[in-house]
Formats: sequence, structure tokens, C-alpha cells
Amino acid sequence: MSASKKLAADARKEANKTIYMARLVDNPTSPRKTRIMANVIRGKNVDYAMNVLKYSHRESSEKLLKLLKSAIANWQVKNEGARLENADLYVKTIMVDGGRMLKRIRTAPQGRANRIRKRSNHVTLIIADRNAENNNTTENIKTEE
Repeated sequence: MSASKKLAADARKEANKTIYMARLVDNPTSPRKTRIMANVIRGKNVDYAMNVLKYSHRESSEKLLKLLKSAIANWQVKNEGARLENADLYVKTIMVDGGRMLKRIRTAPQGRANRIRKRSNHVTLIIADRNAENNNTTENIKTEE
């Protein structure tokens, strides 16, 4: 590995230490239905998002709730000394991308066949701490002056 690649890899590793994320792959719900709940919780506090997902009747809300709990657990692993109650966690990014599509055939009138596309999706959820972000921005301003 060359020196520049090593430096880039080290920089990536340092950046990943402050990213708390969870991924859900091949969720067997259409992306359009999942995006509805994702748009509701995007940018909201974790407590609010958990309550919204917990009491929603949509099918994707259960899976998003489990994903959000996983992201919180990842935050706790990387911040062992910190308390969850003191942290101001929020849903920084949530992306719902299309996954693989299972193609099926259904009979149609007059001897024809129609295609059915059973869609799935991939969800990426990133949470962040507002307190830590505020501290980083104030440190950056002080170093520039």
C-alpha cells in the first residue's frame, strides 16, 4: 500500500469513528411505501422518531424501528462512557434505495400474461449527536481565528 493510500485509509477510519449507522438490506417492502415513514422521521430526535414508528400502523414502521434501535446500539458501543439520556441524538440521514426485484407472471385476459414486480429496498440510517456537532463547529471557528 502506498503512502497516500495509507493516509487516505487512515483518514477514512477516523471519520467512521464518529459515524453511527445501521443498514437494512433486502427489506421485502416497496421503496415507495418505506419512504413515507422515512420522510416522517428524517431530521427528528431519536425519542420522537421511536414513538412515531412504535405507534404507526404501516408495515415498514416496525422494520425502521428495529433499524433505529440498532443504530442507537451502535452509538452506545462507540461511546461507552456517555449516557444516552445526556446525548441529543437525531436522525441525521435516512436513505431508502431500491433493492432487487423478483419478477413474477400473472395470468391476464385473452390468454395474455402480465408481469408482477415484487420490489424490495435497502435502508441506510445514520444518527448523530447535536451536542458533539455543536462542539466541533465551535472548535473549527476558534482554530480559524
